[in-house]
Formats: sequence, structure tokens, C-alpha cells
Amino acid sequence: MDEIDREILRELQNDGRLSNQELAQRVGLTPSPCMRRVRQLEQDGVIQGYRAVIDPEAVERSFEVLVSIEVKRDREVVEAFEAALQEIPDIIEAYRLFGSPGCLLRIAVADLRAYERLWIEKLTALTGVTEVNSQIIMKRIKEPRGLPVFSPTASG
Repeated sequence: MDEIDREILRELQNDGRLSNQELAQRVGLTPSPCMRRVRQLEQDGVIQGYRAVIDPEAVERSFEVLVSIEVKRDREVVEAFEAALQEIPDIIEAYRLFGSPGCLLRIAVADLRAYERLWIEKLTALTGVTEVNSQIIMKRIKEPRGLPVFSPTASG
């Protein structure tokens, strides 16, 4: 991957709806080689997809909670737990962690009442769960904007 590929990635992370013409102009290429590079980045799995960023309030999901969960440390239990997480749409991110807590979730629901219902009906009922701790997000200070894409010799 060269610096032009990295610039393509930076531009597409900033605006995934750029036309190929506009992208090519921004990275200093003509449209045809630019399109070849984008397609190659997609084929190589570097670009994994394109998404719209949605206002949580517009879809009644502005109440966000970070939840740490302890799960019994047994392979089958952990696998069942992780499979069950996939079936809960309110969980928008989930991470298995080293150490304690064993799992960290980011949840988006309408309000406190909706979160309480999710906590009672789903989270505490998951297989192997021994502890659930919730931290309500007061304010998002930095929005996710993609990964920093620098050359290996540059420091970010």
C-alpha cells in the first residue's frame, strides 16, 4: 500500500459518497486508475464496506450505555454468550477483553426505561453472566471518524 492508497482511504473515510471523479481529483489521479485502486482495496478487504452515519435522536436511540459484563470463563459458555449478543439489536458494539471485565458493550436505546427493560429481560438473563455494570454516557466528546491512515514511518 502506497501513499496514494492511504490518501484514498483517508478521503473515503471522510466522505464515502465521493464520486470517483471527485476522489481522483483529490488524490491527484485520473478517474480510471483511481477506480482500479479503490476496487483493489475493496477486493483485498482493506475497504470492508460503506455506511451512512445516522443521527441517534432521529431513530430514537440517543440514550447510550457502556456495559461491562463478567462471564463465566468457560469456552462453551463464552461462545454461547457471544452468539446471543448477535441477536440483540440494541447492542451496537461488543468487545471481548483480556482481564476484567470480560466483555464491554455499547448499547443504544430510547431512554432509561428501555435500558432497564433490556437489562432485566436480556442482559442479566444471558448464559454465563455473573455481573453486569452499566455506565450511562453523559456526552460524546469525540465521534468515531475512522482509523488514522498514516504511512508506517509517519507518527500520528
